[in-house]
Amino acid sequence: MITVRMHASGNELLLAAADKDILDMKFTEGKMRLEVYREFYEGEDASEELLLNRLAMCTTANLVGEKVIALALKHNYINSDCIIRIAGVPHAQLAKM
Repeated sequence: MITVRMHASGNELLLAAADKDILDMKFTEGKMRLEVYREFYEGEDASEELLLNRLAMCTTANLVGEKVIALALKHNYINSDCIIRIAGVPHAQLAKM
């Protein structure tokens, strides 16, 4: 299952999307650290359709987890060069220009 949350600041809309099974987890690899805070990511339970809707609306996105990243790749919101893995967990950021 996926969760999505929109954060608004002025004209900017940030999408936070994560696989629900990694909420509240911390991942460390070398100097890199990823904390999947429930307070930041948790919002609506999301189907593929809802995630795509929110990706279309946002100006920036913070994406984490196998399911979220796979869908963003499948629908060409990100490419594989944009993905980093921290302790095996995929993470990508999107900025629309």
